[in-house]
Amino acid sequence: MATEITAQELNTELFTNEKVEEIRETVGDGMAINALSGGVDSSVVTMLGHRALGKRLRTVFVENGLMREGEARQVVDFFQKLGVTVEVVDAREEFFAALAGITDPEEKREAITQSFYRNVFGRIVRESGAKYLLQGTILTDIDETVAGIKRQHNVFEQLGIDPQEAFGYRILEPLIQLRKDGVRKTVTPERVETVRKANAVVERLLKDTGAFQYMAILHEDRVTGMRDGKRDFGQQIEVRCWDSIDARTATPTRLPFEILEKLADEIIREVPGVVSVTYNIASKPPSTIEAI
Repeated sequence: MATEITAQELNTELFTNEKVEEIRETVGDGMAINALSGGVDSSVVTMLGHRALGKRLRTVFVENGLMREGEARQVVDFFQKLGVTVEVVDAREEFFAALAGITDPEEKREAITQSFYRNVFGRIVRESGAKYLLQGTILTDIDETVAGIKRQHNVFEQLGIDPQEAFGYRILEPLIQLRKDGVRKTVTPERVETVRKANAVVERLLKDTGAFQYMAILHEDRVTGMRDGKRDFGQQIEVRCWDSIDARTATPTRLPFEILEKLADEIIREVPGVVSVTYNIASKPPSTIEAI
């Protein structure tokens, strides 16, 4: 595996130029394809591929039904301004069908992996004729997968899985030497809509905090509450907001209590069915930034 390049060591201009040239040389006169989620890793890979290949890079946003409200349109519009055409593929029914009835976190990851790479994206790749997939795997993905912390859906060769044999294409990972220095849990459409609305409140109220990452999490457990003078057996949202450098370790952001109260008030008011809002105050480790 390639040697790690720390954020302190990274010369961004040199690194970018080298990776653009590597992609160009590897793909040659052929065509590559990549899936853009709108996150930091896939966005950087998209721009590297665009610089290297231009119109010979096909960028696809797979709408799996688990995204934030309006996220597909935001991503498409943003990259359109950068000169990158993004094709949106609606695969919501396939993903929800694959996740139906599954509660185990690792089984969810495997279901998403198979639905995305073999069924949805695999079909798109086969139809396009592309033999290369650009992917935003970073070193932390490898570490956490190999260590058994979690199975990253975008790690194959490191687990002895040949993507060419299993999925029919070769994966290029230009960010594999880097970590996220400066770089969600639902199965039904109804639960996705609940957490999506809560997340919209969280992002609106915490966007200026300078925090590393923040999100709303919808828990499985139902909790008792009161609404209009009557007992309401509803849902609970957990808010997580983190200070971190590289996502390997993190501490909860010390938000003013006034902001926490505003988060609770607006989530309960704007998200039907939610009767409880909590704030995570455990550091990583042992907690984690995400939740399944």
